[in-house]
Amino acid sequence: MPPDAGTGFRRRCATRQNDGVQPPQPSTNELPQTAVTEQQPGSGRGIVILGSTGSIGTQAIDVIRRNPDRFRVTGLASGGGDPALLARQALELGAEVVAVERASAAQDVQLAFYAEAQRHGYSRGEFRVPKILAGPGAVPEVAAWPCDVVLNGVTGAAGLASTLAAIDAGRTLALANKESLIVGGPLVMGRAAPGQLVPVDSEHSALAQCLRGGRDDEVARLVVTASGGPLRGRSRAELERVTPEQALAHPTWKMGPVITVNCATLVNKGLEIIEAHLLFGIGFDRIEVVVHPQSVVHSMVEFTDGSTLVQASPPDMRIPIALAIGWPDRVPGAAPAIDWSQAHSWSFEPLDEEAFPAVSLARAAGMAGGTFPAVYNAANEECVAAFLAGKIAFTGIVDSVAQVMSEYDGAGREVTSVDDVLTADAWARVRARELSGIPVSQSKE
Repeated sequence: MPPDAGTGFRRRCATRQNDGVQPPQPSTNELPQTAVTEQQPGSGRGIVILGSTGSIGTQAIDVIRRNPDRFRVTGLASGGGDPALLARQALELGAEVVAVERASAAQDVQLAFYAEAQRHGYSRGEFRVPKILAGPGAVPEVAAWPCDVVLNGVTGAAGLASTLAAIDAGRTLALANKESLIVGGPLVMGRAAPGQLVPVDSEHSALAQCLRGGRDDEVARLVVTASGGPLRGRSRAELERVTPEQALAHPTWKMGPVITVNCATLVNKGLEIIEAHLLFGIGFDRIEVVVHPQSVVHSMVEFTDGSTLVQASPPDMRIPIALAIGWPDRVPGAAPAIDWSQAHSWSFEPLDEEAFPAVSLARAAGMAGGTFPAVYNAANEECVAAFLAGKIAFTGIVDSVAQVMSEYDGAGREVTSVDDVLTADAWARVRARELSGIPVSQSKE
């Protein structure tokens, strides 16, 4: 084995620059054995979970609950839509602080804490209510809370502020919120220390594991697998008649509505090739997508000698979540393994880019760089919302994203500040709403 094989997650991760954010440059990126922390040793790895009531958050809590000697929760955050669940989580796990994005949800959360305590038979004074933060800055504040690892499971570009807050606070960032990396691009990578970002997406977790098997100069290409979603095999004409219910019926993964629709359009896979490029420093011409309906092989790395390493496991997000919060160590029993006593058939097929053009469109956005990925992501989020509301056809999602991108005058614009990202994001959202027939002044909840 070469001397640097097995050393972990490598590729592009620039250190902080004193003279402004610089585009990321290829460098060795070793994930640390332990994260920067303000906690006392021997007390378990402290975890802050952003998006604790969502799919990623609840699965992370399942892993933590079964491993109390390894992990402890110090903070939780959510949008505020399910205060009862947030209260149950916080009281059970002993969180020091909770945050909700909507200021109006603060009182609901506090009342939920008392209701949950009463349900367990506690008197009003026999339990400690954690510190409750509310408002737009609350979740980023919890992202910087003293801990070892911040798991960012927030959905969409709204997670960017929390990603930057965790990075700036020196926390190891287990990143499930791929959008914040994609829209922030060089801004995120330029502020992250070597080894500070750990991928949670099953595909990028798989790539990180496979990359342990060789040196940088031995990597030929990355192969990202896609299940094909619930609409695999349909023609462009058939896709025009797809309903929200059909798009949300994913055959192998249980996820939130936005990411499920993104899987159906293959936008999610487009976002993932941009993420892979940023995380691993591999050119877009060396990142491919292959359809694998069984979702057991999560991605592959092909090496220059013709060998291909694959990472295979059942389609259970608890495995990459556990690896991310425990990196570089594995967490025994995170989820059941493949049952090798049973027969299995795995198939692989090329992507139909005519029916599903989202990957090609994302590749173009990534190669254009600057704020184009932010425009791609923002337009898509608006168009998915319009589709779920019955305003546009399924094919109108990616068609509208392509139209927004074609109109964007952002060539050569570098990302040097959060304002750069927000300006591009806002323009793309307004234009996408116009194309979807949604009033621009209509607020989003």
